[in-house]
Amino acid sequence: MEVQIILGSISDKDIAKKAVEVLKEFGVEYDVTVASAHRTPERVENVIKEAHEKGVKVFIAIAGLAAHLPGVVASKTIMPVIGVPVDSNLDGMDALLSIAQMPPGIPCCMRWYRKSR
Repeated sequence: MEVQIILGSISDKDIAKKAVEVLKEFGVEYDVTVASAHRTPERVENVIKEAHEKGVKVFIAIAGLAAHLPGVVASKTIMPVIGVPVDSNLDGMDALLSIAQMPPGIPCCMRWYRKSR
């Protein structure tokens, strides 16, 4: 498996579908799971450990609101983490800033997802 997608909430599944479509198009192996940095931090750690055992090369962490998931994932791995902030509150600025302002040493790339209005 090459990509582990982690959703902070099941409500983010529509956003994950778009990533899955692209991964399928290019024949990239992936897995999708739901694990919240706030509600189920132990599950997040377990998902990361299992992903390492499966040979994951990159993580995609999708989260809205406070959006700590990408930073938590990045703090537990040396693999690249793509953070996807979800527009669920404050026009998505809270999620965007939570991901973009990670402290030094916690690298997260980012792709901002905005819902259609």
